[in-house]
Amino acid sequence: MSVPTLPVSLCVITRDEEQRLARCLASAPFAADIVVLDSGSTDRTVALAQAAGARTFVEPFRGHVAQKARAVELARHDWVLCLDADEELSPELAAAVVRVLSAPRDAVAGYELARKTCYAGRFIEHGGWWPEWRLRLFDRRRGGWTGRDPHDRVEVAGGPVARLDGALFHYAYRDLEHHLDKVNRYTTTMAAGLAEHGKRFRWSDLLFRPLARFVRMYLLRRGFLDGGRGFLLATIGAFYVFLKYAKLWERQRGTPHGTPRGK
Repeated sequence: MSVPTLPVSLCVITRDEEQRLARCLASAPFAADIVVLDSGSTDRTVALAQAAGARTFVEPFRGHVAQKARAVELARHDWVLCLDADEELSPELAAAVVRVLSAPRDAVAGYELARKTCYAGRFIEHGGWWPEWRLRLFDRRRGGWTGRDPHDRVEVAGGPVARLDGALFHYAYRDLEHHLDKVNRYTTTMAAGLAEHGKRFRWSDLLFRPLARFVRMYLLRRGFLDGGRGFLLATIGAFYVFLKYAKLWERQRGTPHGTPRGK
């Protein structure tokens, strides 16, 4: 069945995403314009994007928020759909996007999509991981990317936000090593952001915040119903918080690279 082409730009930022990009782009065949903003891939990401018909740009990475904002700037249409390379629209969600974009939509400034993450071969249903509502389809004249790296978000004004049926499938982590690598990189960015915004380290942050994260994910949000994966995710979630504040402590001791003072 043919899919109508609609005046919406699909915007994706990439780096070394040859294993996942094609699936992402293929899930939105209705997009009349595809923008792929790459930040220096060493694999076949750029070639695959071009083969899929994307207008492809290679520019230095500015940070998560600024890079995604730049991709939106490059779009040809005012309505934009922003996806990560490790995400794809489910058929139900793609049909919902086509439906709302095919009808008058002046009153709505943006749409939230329900993200569902696959972890270790199974989609996670609890622990705060489902549904994760993300504003990803919006009128760029009334909103854009904001937040603090690496946790970006879209904000809109001048109209209400609605929600669409269906799932935004998220294949975030290839394996445990990939997950921990991302935790390490993200907590470094988070600690730098906290320091830049004047946050002072307190031992209570290191002692109590990780425990609070575990309790919230595993007990209050019923992560235990996801079995071993739920326990693993709650534990890594707590470790994420611990590591973020440990790195803030390290920065404020004046030893950001672990070098003893006086050396």
